[in-house]
Amino acid sequence: TMEGLAAYVNPKSAAASSDAPFSSSSAISSAASEQRQLQAFAYMILCKIMLQQPDEITGLLATGKTAAKFRDQLVVVALQAIAKAQKQRSLADFEKALSEYRSSLQSDELIRSHLTALYDTLLEQNLVRLIEPYSRVEISHIASLIGLPISVVENKMSQMILDDVLHGILDQGNGCLVIFPEPKSNTTYETTLETIKSLGNVVESLYAKAATL
Repeated sequence: TMEGLAAYVNPKSAAASSDAPFSSSSAISSAASEQRQLQAFAYMILCKIMLQQPDEITGLLATGKTAAKFRDQLVVVALQAIAKAQKQRSLADFEKALSEYRSSLQSDELIRSHLTALYDTLLEQNLVRLIEPYSRVEISHIASLIGLPISVVENKMSQMILDDVLHGILDQGNGCLVIFPEPKSNTTYETTLETIKSLGNVVESLYAKAATL
C-alpha cells in the first residue's frame, strides 16, 4: 500500500511517531517524513507519465490513504495536468500546465529535467508527424497546425536538422522547410525510455517491498 511505501521511505520516523512525546523536533521530523512521502508519490506519477501510461495514474490516485492525502497537493495536480496533455498529445496544454504550475514543477530537479525532456520529445514527434506528408512546406502552416509561434517552430526545426532528426534545409527567405527523402531514425527517445523504465522498476520494487512490511 502507499502507507507501506511511506513507512519504508522513513521507517524510523514511522516507528517513533507513536511512542515519542510531542516536541518541536518530532514535529519537524513528521513534516520531513510527509514531504518525503509526497515526493515518492510524485515520482511514481512521473514514472507513469514518462512510460506513457497516463491512464494508470487514476488508479494510483485511488490507492490507499496516502494517495488520498496527497491527491490535492499542487505538484500532484500539476502532474495530472501534464499527463492529460500527454495523453491528448497537446503541446499547447502541456505548455499551459508548465506555466500554470511552474513553481511546483520547477522546484524539484528530477521532475523539471524529465518534463523538459518529455516536452522536447513531444514537440519533435508532433513536428515529424505533421511534416511527413510534405517535401516542401511553409513553416507558418506547420506552426498553425501545432499551435505554437512561428519562431518557436522554426528554431526547433533548425535544431532537429542539426541533430539529424530532420533531413532537410530551412529556406528562410521563403519561410519554408525543404525535406530530403529517407530521413534516418533517431534512437534517443527509445534510449531515454529505457532509462526511465529502469527508474520505474526501482520505484515499483520499493512499492512492492513496502507492501510486505
